[in-house]
Amino acid sequence: MKRILRTLTLAALTACLLAVSALADSGPKPLLTVTVEHPPEGVYYLDLLAEGPPYDEGYRTEADSAALDQDLLQAMRDAVPEGWHLCILDGDLIFGDLTGEPQGDAMIHTFSYYGVPDTYRILIAAESGETWVSDPYTRHVLQSSATVDWTAKTIAVPSPAAGFAMQFFSTFLPTLLIEGVLLALFGYGKLRRNWIVFLAVNLVTQGGLAWYAAANTLSGGAGSGALAMLAGECVIALVEGCLYTCLLKGHSSGRAFGYAVTANACSALAGIVLVEPVWKFVVSIS
Repeated sequence: MKRILRTLTLAALTACLLAVSALADSGPKPLLTVTVEHPPEGVYYLDLLAEGPPYDEGYRTEADSAALDQDLLQAMRDAVPEGWHLCILDGDLIFGDLTGEPQGDAMIHTFSYYGVPDTYRILIAAESGETWVSDPYTRHVLQSSATVDWTAKTIAVPSPAAGFAMQFFSTFLPTLLIEGVLLALFGYGKLRRNWIVFLAVNLVTQGGLAWYAAANTLSGGAGSGALAMLAGECVIALVEGCLYTCLLKGHSSGRAFGYAVTANACSALAGIVLVEPVWKFVVSIS
């Protein structure tokens, strides 16, 4: 068993080092999910608007939009207010599509990466020829959402407190799942006391991380929140290592520290993959 746990710890650390070297910008990224209720009939396009000129080194080319409806694209460009630009079409550092994904009677549009603007507007161009531009809104948390009612031509965004809670649970839930499984694999799952310690430590550390990221987002913009989360993950690994060494019972302090490092490495790496689908789930039930 000791050999298996030692191998698991080394594998997690190796994976972490490889991820850092291969994905230097890994970690939570700005994310905005737009839900369109009562969407337009037929084809429609939705893009975010950001203030100022577009990104200087836009990576999208004319070939990228060749397969799209050119009349709709022109309608979108004609509707852009002065002093703003289209994030997707003008090639900002952003992932997303002009067309959304159906979810029941609504459509879901997801935008991610550093090109998601702190202050944004939403532009929709419908096949009918109708266009609509929302008022400006400012994101207060790293991961945020907005709901558009196309029929009423209104937009609703969660309060900062609600947005913070949604962001917290989108990271907290997968962390509990992954680190809970590893707690059992490391042999700490037999004692009820260890599970209480596990839950209490994660509430404190994950809550602190969420507050830290939110504070950085409010002071430096959403892009700074991603860097804050990455730095915070490293601090959490050390803090949890110290806490688990003192509080987990049944095995040596070395195993407890090894569990903390392994659990945080695995949950951080999995979070890169899970952050978007878990966030979509949290948004869908909010």
